[in-house]
Amino acid sequence: MRKYELICVIQPDLDEAAFNGVVEKVKGWISDSGGTVDKVDVWGRRKLAYIIKKQREGQFVLLNMTMSPAATSELERNLRFQETLLRHMLSVAVAVSA
Repeated sequence: MRKYELICVIQPDLDEAAFNGVVEKVKGWISDSGGTVDKVDVWGRRKLAYIIKKQREGQFVLLNMTMSPAATSELERNLRFQETLLRHMLSVAVAVSA
């Protein structure tokens, strides 16, 4: 099991219930693949650097999670087909020791 960070940019025009539904769906995909969601950090609505799918803003969410490296491809595939997600980025969380 590895630690990952997933940043999702969700459409800005969703109401709170639909927004929470998208976040819960992503968390469900992670838990269905045998992973765990350690922390969910909602950054809120932010202006994008450039227009994505005719949107100038997006709602940002950071998910810290633990899952097997083999399950990441299935998660990426599910994220790609989610229409309410403008962009996502999955990266390995690097442990910093002081």
